Amino acid sequence: MNLIESLNRQLEPNQNIPELNPGDVVKVHVRIVEGERERVQAFQGTLIRKRGGGAGASFTVRRIASHGIGVERTFLLHSPRVEKVEVSRRAHVRRSKLYYLRGRRGKYARLREKRAK
Repeated sequence: MNLIESLNRQLEPNQNIPELNPGDVVKVHVRIVEGERERVQAFQGTLIRKRGGGAGASFTVRRIASHGIGVERTFLLHSPRVEKVEVSRRAHVRRSKLYYLRGRRGKYARLREKRAK
């Protein structure tokens, strides 16, 4: 029995994480440990990639910080540090990896919103 296969079988999906797609604007609530204290910090941005499946699944969120500096953060999908993920809006994209957003600023980095059918 392969160790990775056995881990994937017993893996429980996190109930606080909805279906995520590239282009979604998400708010990720992450547990931060500072010394002996622990707090929850939100990281809001555009989901630019989803990666892998099973126990090693991850997703990357990009946001523009102060002075126009882009910040990307990768989160493990099944990590106990990820408290919850909220999807604030969904976008219509034709790529699975949105790396081209790294070279865009301002209005050129906007994505078309997905309309309800």
